[in-house]
Amino acid sequence: MEQLILVDRNDKVFGYGEKMECHKRPTKLHRAISVFIFNDGGKMLIHKRARGKKTWPGFWTNACCSHPLRLADSDESHEHAAKRRTMQELGIEIEPKFLFKFEYKADYDKEWGENELDWVFVAKHNGTIKPDKNEVEDWKYIGTEELKKDVKKNPNKYTPWFKIALPRVLELNK
Repeated sequence: MEQLILVDRNDKVFGYGEKMECHKRPTKLHRAISVFIFNDGGKMLIHKRARGKKTWPGFWTNACCSHPLRLADSDESHEHAAKRRTMQELGIEIEPKFLFKFEYKADYDKEWGENELDWVFVAKHNGTIKPDKNEVEDWKYIGTEELKKDVKKNPNKYTPWFKIALPRVLELNK
């Protein structure tokens, strides 16, 4: 059972909660990570969330989105969570660089939602992608101008956290 780290708006830990319970409405504010990956050509790796996901299945989003966990004797660092989940979801090793954090809340339906203090990382990758089909239905590298146009034209194809973070990621990753 995965234990997420519950925090206040200042990122102060006040407890832990089981992953599914944290995402049931009313949702509990918890730590999260979002990894944005670019190749040497400046294209961004995005993926379509697997159909089995409880929140936003079949939506396009950044390369990796997940949570630091409560470990046996400590709380997992955001950077370690970014490395661990990118390896698990995409089969790649990265060296994440922290960009910024933001808080957001979004309801998916009457039962499920998100309430996260999301730490955003950026990384480079040019090699093979080996996605976990339980996490990733599809993936692609896309040019940032094409991506911005598609998000504007088809916002309902993308996850809420991705749409919030994308402009700042592009600004800071010039």
